[in-house]
Amino acid sequence: MTTTVLISTLIGVAVLIAVATGVLALFGAPHRWAAALAVLRGMLQLAVVSVILTGVITSGLWVGLALLVMFVVASSTATHRIGWSRRHGLMMFSSMAAGIVVTLGVVFATGAIEFSARYVLAIGGIVIGNSMSIATLAGRRFTELTIDKWDEVEGWMSLGATPRQSTRELARQAVYAALIPSTDQTKTTGLVTLPGAFVGAIFGGVSPLEAGRFQIVVLAGIMAAGAVTAVLVALWLAPVRVKPVALR
Repeated sequence: MTTTVLISTLIGVAVLIAVATGVLALFGAPHRWAAALAVLRGMLQLAVVSVILTGVITSGLWVGLALLVMFVVASSTATHRIGWSRRHGLMMFSSMAAGIVVTLGVVFATGAIEFSARYVLAIGGIVIGNSMSIATLAGRRFTELTIDKWDEVEGWMSLGATPRQSTRELARQAVYAALIPSTDQTKTTGLVTLPGAFVGAIFGGVSPLEAGRFQIVVLAGIMAAGAVTAVLVALWLAPVRVKPVALR
C-alpha cells in the first residue's frame, strides 16, 4: 500500500465519519458520536488484526485461538446488549456456540468448503459476527415485546398458563424479527447487494462462479447458525415470571 493510497483512504473515512456525525447531530439523535467512535475503533482493531493475521492464517492452532477470542468478545458483547448477568452470559455463550459449531461442522464435513486454516478463519469469523447480531436482536426483541405486552402475559398466567406458555408467541415473534436482516440480505444478494465475501473473493483473483459458490455457502451458514442461536436465546428467556427491566 502506497502512502498516497493510505492518505486517500484516511481522508475518505474522515469525510464519511463527518457526514454520519453531522446528520445525526442536525437531527438531534442521541449518542451522535457513536457511529464515529465505532468506525475509529473498528479501524484501529482492523489495523492490529491485519498485522496479526499475516502470521496466524497459516497455522491451525493460531486460527483456533483467534476464533476463540472472536467468540468470547462476540458473546460478551451480545450479553451486555440485553443486560449483563451470569445467566445471560451463559445463555449467549451456549446459544451462539451451538449455532456456530453446528454450522461449521456441516460446512466442512460435507466438503462444501475446503477444510483449511484460511477458510476456517474466514467463515468462522463471518458466522460468529452474524450470530452475535442475531442473538442480540432476539434477546432485545423478546424483552421489548414482553414489556409491551406484559398485561397479556399476566393474563395468561392468571388463567393457569405456565410462564413459558404465556410468552411462547412472543418468543416466536422475537426469533422471526431477529432473522429479518439476514433473510433480506440473503434474498436480495446479487440484486440489491454484493456481499463482502463475494467481492473479496473476486478481488483476490477467484472466478465469479467460484466466488458465488463460496458466498452462498456463507449465507446458508449464517441462516443456519442464526436460526439455532435465535431459537435457543428465545427458549432461555421465555419462562418470564416478573416483568423485565426496560433495556437501555
